[in-house]
Amino acid sequence: MQKIVPFLWFDDDAEEAVNFYMTVFKDGKITDTTRYGAAGPGPEGSVMTMNFELNGQQFIALNGGPEYTFNEAVSFFVNCDSQAEVDDLWTKLTDGGQEGPCGWLKDKFGLSWQIIPTEMLNYIGSSDPAKAARAMDAMQKMKKIDLQVLRDA
Repeated sequence: MQKIVPFLWFDDDAEEAVNFYMTVFKDGKITDTTRYGAAGPGPEGSVMTMNFELNGQQFIALNGGPEYTFNEAVSFFVNCDSQAEVDDLWTKLTDGGQEGPCGWLKDKFGLSWQIIPTEMLNYIGSSDPAKAARAMDAMQKMKKIDLQVLRDA
């Protein structure tokens, strides 16, 4: 097991969320599921935790109740190799969710993601200050990142 594993607190839809992420990411797999027993606090037999992997990254999802919810203070940054990958993940993750600025989105479970083409980092981190400023200005006007617009900037 990884030394540090993101632990995601869901109200009561951890299983639905994990199954959704299995359809979004090609290399996803569920590695373990534990269920509540008679002592609860969840309904006996319902999912308590699910261990899963997305592209080799381990996660744990918990059905913990409504006490805590996700917010943008924590997000998952996804390095994308192409515009096609950005488009695919953006479409799947915003279905039932909401778009945000600069490549950020919330999925239908409220979890925040940054869907970022790796190439973009070359533009906004350019050693040429004018090039970096043009790229940053273009990015700040976007929701889903469009690499061609960044290249043209």
